[in-house]
Amino acid sequence: MASSKTNPRTQRLQLALPATSANLGPAFDAAAVAFDLFLAIDAIASPDFQISATGRDPEICGRVDDHLILETYRGVLRSEGKPVQPLALKIRNDFPIGKGFGSSAAARVAGIALAVHFGSLKWSDDRIVGEASRREHHPDNASACWMGGLSVARMNGPNEAQVASIKPKGKWPLLLAVPDEPLATEEARRVLPPQYSRADVVANIQNSMLLLAAFAQGRPDLLKMSLDDRIHQPYRSPLCPLLPELQKLAGTKGVLGVALSGAGPSVLVFLEPTVSERAVKARITEHLMNAGLFAELMSTRISLKGGRDGRGWINRK
Repeated sequence: MASSKTNPRTQRLQLALPATSANLGPAFDAAAVAFDLFLAIDAIASPDFQISATGRDPEICGRVDDHLILETYRGVLRSEGKPVQPLALKIRNDFPIGKGFGSSAAARVAGIALAVHFGSLKWSDDRIVGEASRREHHPDNASACWMGGLSVARMNGPNEAQVASIKPKGKWPLLLAVPDEPLATEEARRVLPPQYSRADVVANIQNSMLLLAAFAQGRPDLLKMSLDDRIHQPYRSPLCPLLPELQKLAGTKGVLGVALSGAGPSVLVFLEPTVSERAVKARITEHLMNAGLFAELMSTRISLKGGRDGRGWINRK
């Protein structure tokens, strides 16, 4: 992992942080799933901060000023009383930024992991996820990004999170429907009501439990109804027009269920394991065109690997 002969353990770190989709319909601010689309980072100690970026959104990933990874990295080291080692970063990004795939959580987790490594901090997984969650104000994306698979999380005090990582049973092919324009999470939060009825809360609890059972038991037949949500999706639909249109296809041939990806505007489509993805893509594209909408359709799978699964990280203590 290292290029330095003097202290190889602290001179270089390579990370691969997966894109994530939070909420999964009813599991608002509690659950997320990781995809096999990654933010890959190769960091080396350097005389000054430098970034080279390739892949999607390189103009965002490659700017040194106001970079969320570096901002988080410096912030953690300073709060721990550690010197800030400048870094040269090579970044390759596979997934869209600002469109509901946990890009800010991945950047936060990356900055924290870099600080833990280059600052020689003895932080547990719960502390890493908790710090990212505190900065993100919710733990779902950060936990799935670091742990991989399907993650359920809650905060446990101000600096730690309690995380349960689940390996979904069976195959879960996915399509990501991505619109051209991003949506700020703050804007998507503003449309949510301050209170909910007991009936809506109970329905979401029931559906969340069924959703976990679907993944744990390999029961895709449970998805259509268990993805139903009354807490955030109905209020965000006007900001995310892909969602109500694609929900019309849930339960039809090849489409198991549909959910908003994070706060939107992208949509997560769960496919039948034996379906022809090409045929479903064609049908979805035609359906959206008839509604006057367009989306980039990206094929992906659930990633069982999170940021912590990088070579040398788990056994680094």
